[in-house]
Parts: sequence; C-alpha cells; structure tokens
Amino acid sequence: MPKADFDAIDCNILVALQEDARLTVLQLGERVGLSASPCARRVRRLEAAGVIKAYVAVVDQTAVGLPVSVFASVKLERQREEELDRFAMAVIRWPEVVDCYLMTGQRDYLLRIVVEDLEAYERFLKNKLTRLDGVAAIESSFALGQIKRANALPIQAEDGKR
Repeated sequence: MPKADFDAIDCNILVALQEDARLTVLQLGERVGLSASPCARRVRRLEAAGVIKAYVAVVDQTAVGLPVSVFASVKLERQREEELDRFAMAVIRWPEVVDCYLMTGQRDYLLRIVVEDLEAYERFLKNKLTRLDGVAAIESSFALGQIKRANALPIQAEDGKR
C-alpha cells in the first residue's frame, strides 16, 4: 500500500496503535472518529497490506536480565550475494541479535546484540560471530546508557501532532 493510499484516518489509526496496540476497535474508532465496523475494516486493510506487521509487547531489557547492548560493526571478506545471504541467515537464527542492518561505508553490517553481561557477549563472539565463514573484521562498541528508544514511527497525525 503506497503512502498515497493513506488518508488522515489511516494515519491516525497508525499513530493510535503505535501508542497503544491494546486498544479495542471501539476505543480506536472513538479516537479516530469512526464507528467500530469501518474502523475494523481499515485496520484489516492495513494488516493485509503489510503496513501493520505485528502487535507486540515492549519489554524492558534490564528488567528481564539483559542490560547490556553491544553494537557490532561487521566487515565481510567479500560482498558477493552468497556471502551476504549466508551472514543474514546466520544472524536471523541468533536470538541475541535484536537488530541487524546492511550498511554502506566501511562496514557491511551493524548489529545490536543484547546480553546479560560481558562474559555472555564474549561467548556470543567466540561461539557464533567469529566462527561464521567470511567475517573479516568485527568492531564492538558497548552502550553506556540509552538516551532514546522509539518504537513508534514519526507518522503525521491528522491534527499535525507526531
């Protein structure tokens, strides 16, 4: 669904669901100025188009014993399609990697790895990342603190608020 197919109500639905995905269709409809049935149809259309990918609970990583975030920049020996695919398939299987981006510039990938402590990161590095064929270099940076983490995209709501 191209952005041009969104109207103000669709945008307001997305903004409201990003704020609270547990809203009932009735509550959501009240927020965006629709009755329940047309609101439900719009939500189903957004889901079917892949605009709404999932509904999740945002969990505090420190509260569940995973306070350490490590950002690892990875350079591959070669950037051929088969090496890129092999790396991507490995990373997808590793639960410690919560974000992974294919990058431009000096490094090929940027990973955010979440672990309980430095020893856990060392185990991840030794048992997984460094054992993957084709990895030429890894540069790790440890986050000292989190200033901002947003789970909502900056979609413009009808009232002009973000």
